[in-house]
Amino acid sequence: MDATVLIPAYNEAAHIGAVVAAAREAGFPVLVVDDGSSDATAQAAEAAGARVLRLPENRGKSEALAFGLAHVQTPYVLLLDADLVGLKSQHLLNLLEPVRSGQLDMAIGVFKSGGLMTDFGNRATPFLSGQRACTTQWLRSVPNLTERRWPEPAITDHLARTQARWAYVELHGAGQVMKEQKRGFWKGLSMRLKMYAELLKYRFGRKTRA
Repeated sequence: MDATVLIPAYNEAAHIGAVVAAAREAGFPVLVVDDGSSDATAQAAEAAGARVLRLPENRGKSEALAFGLAHVQTPYVLLLDADLVGLKSQHLLNLLEPVRSGQLDMAIGVFKSGGLMTDFGNRATPFLSGQRACTTQWLRSVPNLTERRWPEPAITDHLARTQARWAYVELHGAGQVMKEQKRGFWKGLSMRLKMYAELLKYRFGRKTRA
């Protein structure tokens, strides 16, 4: 295939297998970067058919993505979160098609009818979606990709600065396990608020330096 599915994962043993299986069903090679997990994430990913790279400690999604990106050898790359539910092989094909055909530089997946809370959260902040397709070369050209723990703001800035062609692609029936469900309500909420605070800080800092 001409595209690799790249999945950064941290303590997602319960969900990573289904995500890998959907990507393998679509015919794509899958590269999972285990970001210092303390559970069986790596084993579950390997059992589902993924190649797994393991980081010795948790470094954050950005560094895990960059580490995996250095090992991608195909012209296109699909980025997926490790905690997706309802993902189908057709979702990945739909995401890649407009990039492969040259219509877009990046396609960004947004959930549709995948669950009330995940639909709402994804629609409220679609620019933070972890489901994307682009050329490998373009993603490698993103500056400051590892400046924060999450790579999406740096990618969004680069889309704007390079005037890249991008669009949202609806992923009907797909959703995501909320942090509050995975980590417990208060811990999950704390993690979510910390993520939003970091992202806002990044965006503000980039604007003041522009």
